[in-house]
Amino acid sequence: MFDCVLPTRLARHGVAMTKHGNIKLSNAQYANDHSPLDPDSDCYTSRCFTKAYLHHLSRENEMLGATLLSLHNIWYLQKLVADIREEIIQG
Repeated sequence: MFDCVLPTRLARHGVAMTKHGNIKLSNAQYANDHSPLDPDSDCYTSRCFTKAYLHHLSRENEMLGATLLSLHNIWYLQKLVADIREEIIQG
């Protein structure tokens, strides 16, 4: 998993990973969704960009969209593993 291409591959296809499931941002339902990508996340992408903007980038095949989603997906996996590690330590 730590040498996996999954987070960046999903990002190139307009998919964001969240604890509530994956979000396919190229879907039309996100065209006017001005909510944060993942309200539970404090990553750069979630703090600074809306689903509508990421939808636009994805639909236009802008590399910035894939880059921002890659940052988010990698942050998500790092946070997931850190949370698992903490749970193990706590018993």
